[in-house]
Amino acid sequence: MEQTSVILQKSRKKRIEEGHPWVYSSEIDRLEGEAEPGDLVRVLTHLGKYVATGYWNPQSQITVRVVSYTELTEMDKAFFIQRLQECKAYRERFVPDHDCRLVYGEADFLPGLIVDRFKDVLVVQLLTLGMEKAKQALLEALIEVFEPGGIYERSDVSVRKLEGLEERAGLLHGECPSIVEIEENGLKLEVDIVNGQKTGYFFDQRENRAAIAPLMTGWGGRSGIKLGLLQDEPEAGLVPVNSNGKRVSFPYWDGATVLECFAHTGSFTLNACKHGAKKVTCLDVSQHAIDTARSNVERNGFSDRVEFIVADAFDYLRSQVNGLQERKQRSEGGALTAKKLEREGRTWDVVILDPPAFAKTKNAVAGARRGYKDINLQGLKLVNEGGYLVTASCSYHMLPDLFLEAVHEAAKDAGKLLRLVEWRAAGKDHPQRLGVSEGHYLKFAIFEVRSKSKE
Repeated sequence: MEQTSVILQKSRKKRIEEGHPWVYSSEIDRLEGEAEPGDLVRVLTHLGKYVATGYWNPQSQITVRVVSYTELTEMDKAFFIQRLQECKAYRERFVPDHDCRLVYGEADFLPGLIVDRFKDVLVVQLLTLGMEKAKQALLEALIEVFEPGGIYERSDVSVRKLEGLEERAGLLHGECPSIVEIEENGLKLEVDIVNGQKTGYFFDQRENRAAIAPLMTGWGGRSGIKLGLLQDEPEAGLVPVNSNGKRVSFPYWDGATVLECFAHTGSFTLNACKHGAKKVTCLDVSQHAIDTARSNVERNGFSDRVEFIVADAFDYLRSQVNGLQERKQRSEGGALTAKKLEREGRTWDVVILDPPAFAKTKNAVAGARRGYKDINLQGLKLVNEGGYLVTASCSYHMLPDLFLEAVHEAAKDAGKLLRLVEWRAAGKDHPQRLGVSEGHYLKFAIFEVRSKSKE
């Protein structure tokens, strides 16, 4: 029986020929033959020329998702073994940690499939009908290629409804403890694969978390501490001494003060401590997230340098900014000095903002832009002079230029001058296919922050 074909419209843009893996319903002229939703179909031009093979779902706006650019009749076990072996070889070459994202959907030529590895447990997300129908062959291939102790499904995501699928989660193979300890950048972390967000952890910021290392030291001079000789103990050599010439015993005297907002499991906090931060404030609105972050800090031996706060980040930042304004008014004689300050008004050497996606649809971009501007405006006001703002956006619809514009507007309103130190995307276990902009969702930037009034 001849395989069913999708015939593309003559007037469409040539996206598929350029490597884009999605065929929208508006690009299709007709279907030749019969196919069940989720089946493989051939994709042909209006002239009948073969372009690709993908699985078909008429219920979705993305009607065909391309899985091959050569003829393919079935996504069987052999197909998945070949694809998964390619995924494995890529990670072994580019990702130093065992724990990582093994399969990243379209970028790994397996649309609708996410696989993360935590120790010897695989957590999978099946996001599309085509992958759902091939589930058994996929499972057999995952077991053969990666030999996991267990496979757990976290397909409890709303995008499945767009494919006509119910949300699902549960054990698929072997044994899977709810809490798994992983290692990233030499740090130990607890991951809740059952109740954590998405698959339990966000591997995409791995390299970005490590990129904050140069920001964590070089701050002792602001406190009057420097390396020098002790008058009564010159044989000790160069040691940290304060402005009175006394030895400073605190080992992290040169470290930064750091605020991490939207901390989730505290991964930026851990990297900050690893690289010498003096004091870190770890904040998240979720008590469960803070409990996990606290556990991660304890298992890495950083408890003496971290404080935990459960609060809404927007509210907390505004409260600190208002506290600074109160202090300024008091210093200028504009407030009663006997009155107790209502807010702390703290500042930090490094402020880290890693919020969840503010724009999940194209229609939400305007509101998201305001949100990114506001959170960065408040954060910038709390960065010590010459300090650093570390800020990110994981909203695909918030394109890089829009995100940078929002940060720039925040800087103007805050009276700050920014120098871009680093601009990054997702890590190497989240590869990006050229021409597929939908995979380029993560924006990550490090800015040096100066006040205009200081110039």
